[in-house]
Amino acid sequence: MHIPDGFIDVPVAVTTFVVTVGAIACAVKTTNHNLGEKQVPMMGVLAAFIFAAQMLNFPVVGGTSGHFLGAALAAILLGPWTAVLIMSSVLVVQCLVFQDGGLLALGANILNMGIISVFVSYYIYKGIYTLLKGNKAARLIGAGIGAWFSVVASATACAIEIAISGTSPWEIAIPAMTGIHIFVGIGESLITVAVLSLVLVTRPDLLELQVA
Repeated sequence: MHIPDGFIDVPVAVTTFVVTVGAIACAVKTTNHNLGEKQVPMMGVLAAFIFAAQMLNFPVVGGTSGHFLGAALAAILLGPWTAVLIMSSVLVVQCLVFQDGGLLALGANILNMGIISVFVSYYIYKGIYTLLKGNKAARLIGAGIGAWFSVVASATACAIEIAISGTSPWEIAIPAMTGIHIFVGIGESLITVAVLSLVLVTRPDLLELQVA
């Protein structure tokens, strides 16, 4: 899902970069205003976990593979704005150190995987959690569905950017990206639910650390 350089044109790259910088600025302001002492170490732990987990691929259909994204997990545990900072830091390191995604496409990659995925997953999770009366099962169901949508939404945004840039036709880019990531999202959902289940058993207090 990391877009390499050359796959999006200059207007798309600039637009996504501007939107991303604005979102990160809002995230910094919001997080600085609400961040407590307990959240700081959790941010580091989550960033390290997501970074490591993203390095491991799992097979999906047609010989392709996917990897854990982590946006939903970060948003559920620490809130959406803090999750934006966590995902952005992970994606920047991946780009600069491991060349995962192009430097000129970094704004688009952060927008897709670190902003869109975060807010889509978080509000789906919150909606389901509230609708189902906020018990443990509701939390896990919301997390699973939110995590699945985080991957599909991110992949669809990526496909739209590539199609707008003229790199691939709409009728090819969107079905190809979204179709594969429907299955990748299942893995994302299972991992997110498994980690959250462990947190609920061992450290349920961590779910009270969300930064609005």
